[in-house]
Amino acid sequence: MEEAKVFEAKDRTISVASAFPGHQGVVQDRDHKFLTQAIDEAYKGVECKDGRPFGAVVVRNDEVVVSCHNMVLRNTDPTAHAEVTAIREACKKLNQIDLSDCEIYASCEPCPMCFGAIHLSRIKKLVYGAKAEAAVAIGFDDFIADGLRGTGFYQKAHLEIKKADGSDAVIAEQVFEKTKEKFTLY
Repeated sequence: MEEAKVFEAKDRTISVASAFPGHQGVVQDRDHKFLTQAIDEAYKGVECKDGRPFGAVVVRNDEVVVSCHNMVLRNTDPTAHAEVTAIREACKKLNQIDLSDCEIYASCEPCPMCFGAIHLSRIKKLVYGAKAEAAVAIGFDDFIADGLRGTGFYQKAHLEIKKADGSDAVIAEQVFEKTKEKFTLY
């Protein structure tokens, strides 16, 4: 697997190129709008005690199909992560399992399970805010830190992957620090 590359723009923002050839990730204004909604979902999920601080939004043709947050606690379901919940809801709403005409925006780098669900649903683009290490820093399992990096070897690279940079990344990472007192880990 090719090493991720870091680019510094003239405005001093940093963008990270995906480990997949040809997928340089620079989050645009359009991406910022949907990523912000995913981050808002992360806060919402913690506030209403449905789950942990993770949010996801599925978009098709520049329209939000679904906006979801982690539902692990509410559903008593360890697989009810924000991304999986969003994919399930999008499939129901669109009455199809192939989401190849959709994109997903996640407040945090997906865990291996979520990445697998994204891949299996054939979503064409993933934009995430916080690196997994931001969740690990407040006590989440460090297994998630290898979510994209570990499974990227096995996927066919039909998925465009972008990591938020600058203020988008900082705002996404703040979700963990600002909500850690409101939930307990296993």
